[in-house]
Amino acid sequence: PMQQQHRQPELVEGSLPVFVFPTELVFYADDQTSHKQVLTLYNPYEFALKFKVLCTAPNKYTVVDATGAVKPQCCVDIVIRHRDVRACHFGAYDKFRLQVSEQSQRKALGRKEVTATLRPSASQDPTSSRVQDDERRMKEQNTDSEFFEQTAFQTENRPVAGGPSLLTVLLGLVCMAALMLPTLGEHESTVPVYLHLSVNKKLVAAYVLGLLTMVILRT
Repeated sequence: PMQQQHRQPELVEGSLPVFVFPTELVFYADDQTSHKQVLTLYNPYEFALKFKVLCTAPNKYTVVDATGAVKPQCCVDIVIRHRDVRACHFGAYDKFRLQVSEQSQRKALGRKEVTATLRPSASQDPTSSRVQDDERRMKEQNTDSEFFEQTAFQTENRPVAGGPSLLTVLLGLVCMAALMLPTLGEHESTVPVYLHLSVNKKLVAAYVLGLLTMVILRT
């Protein structure tokens, strides 16, 4: 029994090493391609992990899938976009915290912090300012920060499509076809009996068609 306990130690809250790459995100104002960065979270363990991304300045970033799961011995890419590229944010260090837990447990088994900063230009990034930045970052890393959940931007913002989707139109056509079919009990019909619908089914089709019409009108 004692050997089994040594083989399978209970994971203490906050003790699990978290593997994230990179550990620093640098966004450049003049480089559009740098406004989108990817964090890769690795799971080298034999069990699945749940993850959650927190941030000290959630309004400045869009995090695609801020919560999710990583299968055993797999990795997942977390896309982070800077959505407030302004000169007033140059040089400020923000932090992202990745918290991981086991699928069945709610407590955070491990966490890792990643720094993020916005700079004016990659070409105008002298070594002296980088040394100052490193000193400032080290100082800020040692201070406790307040982290917030990325609740409002969990999915990537896509432009709203003009007009109804194909699925909406197809569903509408199915409902219209259902309403055109003969009602159960009608004998004078060339349509096979198995295609005769009950009154209840036709009411459901009419109700769904009404909802779809409202959706289409809104789009």
